[in-house]
Formats: sequence, C-alpha cells, structure tokens
Amino acid sequence: MEKEVSRNSRKTRVGIVISNAMDKTCVVAIQNNVRHPIYNKIVKKTKKFKVHDENNECNVGDKVEIAETRHLSKDKYFRLVRIVEKAK
Repeated sequence: MEKEVSRNSRKTRVGIVISNAMDKTCVVAIQNNVRHPIYNKIVKKTKKFKVHDENNECNVGDKVEIAETRHLSKDKYFRLVRIVEKAK
C-alpha cells in the first residue's frame, strides 16, 4: 500500500525587490492596501521579507513571486519562486 504524500499548501506572494546586497538573499517589499477602521481611508501597509535567492538572480526593482518555506536562517523563511517582471 502506497500512501500519497501531500504537503500543505504554502503561501505565495508577489512583491518588489528593494535590496540584493546580501549573498543568496534579497529583501522583498509586499504592499497591502487596508482600510483604516475609524477614518475609512485606504492606507498602504508595507511588509519586508528576506528571501532565499540561490543563484543571486534578483536585481533591485524586479517583481518577484515568493513562497513560504521552512526557516532557512533567523529571519529568512521565504524562497524565490520566479521573477515575474525584470526592472526596466
């Protein structure tokens, strides 16, 4: 009897590379628009994630897709899936 092994679905997000100064790591900013609970104004919230980039192929300004993974270091728990759009 073979059991079918399936992983839980991991979160994927799309963001912009804001730094690639580290080796095999880049920083990706993900922007989210949320409505303020009292003033009902749309506010931009930005969250930064450190992303594992094995081949150092990201450049600043690239739009990339990242996926959740196990912790690779103290604060790096996303990996690069693909580059959606290169910076101009």
